[in-house]
Amino acid sequence: MPSPLFADRPAPGPTEPGTVDALITRTRRLRGDVAAVRRDTEVDDDGNTLGRWQRALCDLAVRQLDQLGSHLDQLKAGRPNEEGARDRPARDASPDQGSPQDGPGPRLGRVGSGEWNLLTDEVSWSDELFRILGREPESGPLTLDELPSLVFPDDQTLLTAMVTDCLIDGKPIDGEFRIVAADSEIRTLHMMGEPVLDTDGCTASMWAVIRDISVLRDGERSVRDSRDSLRREHHLAQAEHRLVAELHEAVLPAWHGSSYPPGSGPGALDLAARRLPATAHPATGGHWFDTLELPCGGTLLTIGELTGRGVAGASSMAMLLGALRGMAVAGIAPGALLGHLNQLLESSEQPALGSALCSRYDPETRILSWAQAGHPAPLLFRDGTGHALTPPDGVLLGATSGAAYEQAEVQLLPGDLLVLHTDGPTRERLVRLAPRAAGTRSARECAQLIAEESDRAERADGACLMVVRIPG
Repeated sequence: MPSPLFADRPAPGPTEPGTVDALITRTRRLRGDVAAVRRDTEVDDDGNTLGRWQRALCDLAVRQLDQLGSHLDQLKAGRPNEEGARDRPARDASPDQGSPQDGPGPRLGRVGSGEWNLLTDEVSWSDELFRILGREPESGPLTLDELPSLVFPDDQTLLTAMVTDCLIDGKPIDGEFRIVAADSEIRTLHMMGEPVLDTDGCTASMWAVIRDISVLRDGERSVRDSRDSLRREHHLAQAEHRLVAELHEAVLPAWHGSSYPPGSGPGALDLAARRLPATAHPATGGHWFDTLELPCGGTLLTIGELTGRGVAGASSMAMLLGALRGMAVAGIAPGALLGHLNQLLESSEQPALGSALCSRYDPETRILSWAQAGHPAPLLFRDGTGHALTPPDGVLLGATSGAAYEQAEVQLLPGDLLVLHTDGPTRERLVRLAPRAAGTRSARECAQLIAEESDRAERADGACLMVVRIPG
């Protein structure tokens, strides 16, 4: 005899808008209400089919609400960590309901139902079950032997095992399988059912409720794929950051984290430098600073940055810095040197723009000869006050062909502090540090002071800083 209760009904409408906490509270309350209805649903020994179907639907509803609660908990927790978020166990589960983790949590939606009578070979399907399985009602329902013909080949053995365990061993059915619909689309179904026993304790029929959970499983795959993609991007970003750091360590001066002691090093200058990482993009790789003792007895002081981040920016920086060092050793003056760098960027396979400051310090005359290509002018701290040097003309490297770069000179005095920097620290903020910088005892202390002040501001891009103290 067909079961009098069929679970044909459309999915409930969307939840009322509200905060995540309010949704979680309402979900818990609703789950408790459904659990109470489930406990009050009795199944007697006289074959109360109505009560059996009601209990089955309550079990489904409890599982669905547990799944919903788990998803809301994840939503409240925010972005998954590197190892991937794990579902939290549902709360307030009664012992007679079983753990919600024992089986899959189907998504809220339409439910179809069916009963297979083993004594009369009568099969009854609800209208919704025909739609779920993609079968016309005029064709009639399928027997248990025919049902696997709709199932995806890899899952036919699974369905047969579930049905066999139910009919032979009296085990309840709770599992998923895939079917190939009439439109060749593969759908995932969740099936729950129990054997119906006669007065002698033998299996008389089998009933089941079947739900199409394809959208749910597709959504879970999408979330899983997105999480895996985020994890891969995170690992790639870490690897890129390490490679950029290694390139900087290999190319930039070995003293960049400290300073030369006064009275030693190139040109007897007291030098210190810092890299100021970007707040949003720590793997910025196009910044550089450098100093080099020249054959003529002078000292090359240079600082700059190129467009581009990561490995590409770091590799371009390394190429440009190598060319700069070679031309400086050859005795090319700062202005002409920038002209050659501009030509180098124009002919590069990876076009880029860059700003640079190139200078040469003569320790005998204490004259600094310098040129700039769209770069902030050096700051001169003297006697507790600071100001920017007047920049000679110069456009960005790579901006135009055949650019010429003017050159300027400034006479420095013992005790002067020269601050070279890329874009990052604001000019006004640095100038205000002049009185405090006057009290520092070395270039290292001054660089540390400026770096600490700069760390208080958000930086969209990284920056470099170099401090030069003129010896007495």
